Amino acid sequence: MFKTLLLAGAAIAITGAASAKDLKSVGITVGSLGNPYFVSVGQGATEAVHAINPAAKVTIASADYDLNKQFTQIDNFIAAGVDMILVNAADPRAIAPAVKRAQAAGIVVVGVDVAAAGADATVQTNNTQAGEISCQFLADKINHKGNVVIENGPQVSAVIDRVNGCKKVFSAYPGIKILSSDQDGKGSRDGGMNAMQGYLTRFPDIAGVFAINDPQAIGSDLAAHQLNRGGIVITSVDGAPDIVAALKGPTMVQASASQDPFGMGKLAVQTGYGIMEGKKPADPMILMPSHLVTRENVGSYPGWSH
Repeated sequence: MFKTLLLAGAAIAITGAASAKDLKSVGITVGSLGNPYFVSVGQGATEAVHAINPAAKVTIASADYDLNKQFTQIDNFIAAGVDMILVNAADPRAIAPAVKRAQAAGIVVVGVDVAAAGADATVQTNNTQAGEISCQFLADKINHKGNVVIENGPQVSAVIDRVNGCKKVFSAYPGIKILSSDQDGKGSRDGGMNAMQGYLTRFPDIAGVFAINDPQAIGSDLAAHQLNRGGIVITSVDGAPDIVAALKGPTMVQASASQDPFGMGKLAVQTGYGIMEGKKPADPMILMPSHLVTRENVGSYPGWSH
């Protein structure tokens, strides 16, 4: 059930050792290597690169959600003469000049996890769907009524899409009131904890919280326990290893819409290499479906694939 299904035509077959020498170096810049999700993206990408050319060099950099830092990293990749860049854009639109510079140098650029304006292709989770299924579960759990919080995050396209998907679900239920939807939980456990402490101080009655990723959800749960607030349904997106433990333990986290970062990194490299060989995907926006992991089915969830 949880096996990621690749859209028809999205997977590019890698054949022919003769052209393996063409992929000698790949640069990857991601949001934060402090997040296990991006570590897994890098691992999947590295495996795919070495399947094409075992001697190829892979450089992975952490932009820490800093656009200027990411610009510098991409310029360094260009100067190093890489053949392909995978970019998890700190800002999906403002990244465009760096993408253009790389392409002008003959480098294929593939967006990963979030859109990157002007990229040759983008591989990401269907984040709107992920937000929808996570918030539909939350809405059902609270019987379609009560006060809820959407704990936002860094304004990359993946987060924006998740929040939009969540709001679409909540808007269908007049009994659900959104108390807050613009607080940035920083995509981290500490950020989620700080945001949740603020909600619990401001709002005496919260039925549910949708956090845009698993680290924020875990931080939110910790804050609720510290302030002795219970009975809150927390859902999120990622299906990360930490959330598997949370779903099996005494937490208020009830569900997470899964992603496959390892498979995403692999597919991004395969897609980029296909473009290098003149095989452009039919649709440059390649969406990988999300599946809901809950307390009921977590036992059969395979986790982030390796």
